[in-house]
Amino acid sequence: MITSTGRKGVGVSPQPPFDSLYRHGFARVAVAVPPVRVADPGFNAEQTLLLARRAAAEHAVLTVFPELGLSSYTADDLFHQDALDSAVGDALQRVVDESAAIDTVLVVGAPVRAQGRLFNCGIAIHRGRVLGAAPKSYLPNYREFYEKRQFAAAREALDDHIEIAGQRVPFGADLLFTATNLAEFTFHLEICEDGWVPLPPSGFAALAGASVLVNLSASNIVIGKADYRRELCTSHSARYLAAYLYSAAGHGESTTDMAWDGQALVCENGNVLAEGERFAQHPQVVTADIDLRRLAADRLRTTSFADTVHDHRERLARFRRVEVELPVPGGKVALRREIPRFPYVPADPVRRNERCAEVHRIQVEGLSTRLRATGSQRVVIGVSGGLDSTVALIVAAETMDRLGLPRSNVLAYTMPGFATSSRTLEDARRLMRAVGATAHEIDIRPSAMQMLRDLNHPAADGVPQYDVTYENVQAGERTSHLFRLANMHNALVIGTGDLSELALGWCTFGVGDHMAHYSVNASVPKTLIKYLVAWTIDTDGLGPEAGEVLKSILATEISPELVPGDGDEPVQSSEATVGPYELQDFHLYHLLRFGDLPSRIAYLAHHVWSDPTRGSWPDLVPADQRHEYDLPTIKHWLAEFLRRFIQTSQFKRSTLPNAPKVGSGGSLSPRGDWRAPSDASAAAWLDELERNVPGHL
Repeated sequence: MITSTGRKGVGVSPQPPFDSLYRHGFARVAVAVPPVRVADPGFNAEQTLLLARRAAAEHAVLTVFPELGLSSYTADDLFHQDALDSAVGDALQRVVDESAAIDTVLVVGAPVRAQGRLFNCGIAIHRGRVLGAAPKSYLPNYREFYEKRQFAAAREALDDHIEIAGQRVPFGADLLFTATNLAEFTFHLEICEDGWVPLPPSGFAALAGASVLVNLSASNIVIGKADYRRELCTSHSARYLAAYLYSAAGHGESTTDMAWDGQALVCENGNVLAEGERFAQHPQVVTADIDLRRLAADRLRTTSFADTVHDHRERLARFRRVEVELPVPGGKVALRREIPRFPYVPADPVRRNERCAEVHRIQVEGLSTRLRATGSQRVVIGVSGGLDSTVALIVAAETMDRLGLPRSNVLAYTMPGFATSSRTLEDARRLMRAVGATAHEIDIRPSAMQMLRDLNHPAADGVPQYDVTYENVQAGERTSHLFRLANMHNALVIGTGDLSELALGWCTFGVGDHMAHYSVNASVPKTLIKYLVAWTIDTDGLGPEAGEVLKSILATEISPELVPGDGDEPVQSSEATVGPYELQDFHLYHLLRFGDLPSRIAYLAHHVWSDPTRGSWPDLVPADQRHEYDLPTIKHWLAEFLRRFIQTSQFKRSTLPNAPKVGSGGSLSPRGDWRAPSDASAAAWLDELERNVPGHL
């Protein structure tokens, strides 16, 4: 193990404050593209230092420069001239010396003479120290490239240390630079062609633990090459579950036979986080906030990643680690990364419609396959006039179309109870007619009242005791009717409950809306349910009559309609009890998809929801409904979510009926994504939330 302690007297950095991105598993990195002069290391060092200071001012802990940036890539046979070698040495010494006052790790490219050879190197420098140098492993010698004329490959090195700027430093393509004060931050250097070969050095580095893969590149530009580079970088970041930083040579390189566009990219897990301006005449620093915890979470869950590590463990064991204390800022550093406000719902209308269409197809495929397997040709469904049953009814109707059966085989029942409003009842009636289902209406009040009398419940004598028994008697009566109707008609009961309700336990267990023969919405969150309805309107899939009633359903407040009020309007609000679905879906996504700490979830939620003007909104959300939530509110509802999800509702999810998974955000099926004990305690989650998020629960 090789250690860099940084400045004298600098110990372990204190934990950043709650409002710093560095507290929550993020790190800001930079890719710099300075102007260069061919074979002018003095000028190039000056430009490098200027951009390094800019990156440090942006609180980036790592700044990457292009291949051979101190000498220029296009020096050709001038690389063998002693004058250029001496000037490069002076330039390197200056960069090393001045780095002592620059709070970012620099990765610069330079030719290095060592062991009687000339190596094309990436050199990591921090606070006046050279951390190590990585020579290029694969030298292109085809088409316009003649690197073997000047350079030796990494495999030709005779020693694993060399001298740079008067320091004996680690040397080789097997170096991993590991942060001692920022969890999960380990970076590796490769150079240009190394990233284009069938088995890139960065791939093995990722298996050995590198989360940040750095490519110093020159890469001249020709038609189509920029797109290919971008695809290469994003695919590397996806395949290796890593961040990939790419800096290509730009303005000032020789155009004797080639041209240069200075492409700068920061990619993460298959996505481009930031990209610079190509063909820029001015210096550029491109920054991005990479999510180290997300990468770690994906690696932890992707068991095949660990299997690949095992298969290559002998090679991976040869990697050497260089420890470094990164210049993590001690104060507030605001997150600049866009975090989706609705993680299950794309803000872009085109992508959102594509997702809705795909979800719908998955739901229809699941139900149609189940009907074929059981030999059933009919389904029974309860229709309330609310969002969930609306989507389920649409899926059932489309399934009949797919199977070549009449839509009248959908036996739809609306079952008004003690608090059913005239609006939802009428919407249910209109919707059943519009889709072509066989529509029925059963008033459950007589049977529910009989059960209340049997239970000797005060409500049977007119006493307004609207407790959980009162509510669940109605929910149970509805489901009991549906199952017996299915018996009569040789049909399957279709469940309508959604992912958000299952996460919060907002369903009646057993013979209630918790149960069905087959569910279609069980992995669709409430925020996406709305857009499935809107998508149906936009595509006019059910005709103009259905479109009008669907608009009415979208505008109706979400309510179980189980407790009567003074008038016809519902007095119950689901969100007043379990929390705003838009916020709880955000919490669910980050807990289920990544296993995030509650404090991190609160931080991300506050970043997104504290300012309605930040980021993009789906167009279905009108301006007057673009809510904002302060940190105490977020903390309150997150605690409610954690209690419900971890501690009080798992027993319901452990006995879920079958349902198709629709998204990578996860499902809660005990046979699929989520297996958890029904008697777990939420104390660890609530304690972490209380200790690390300002304010008290």
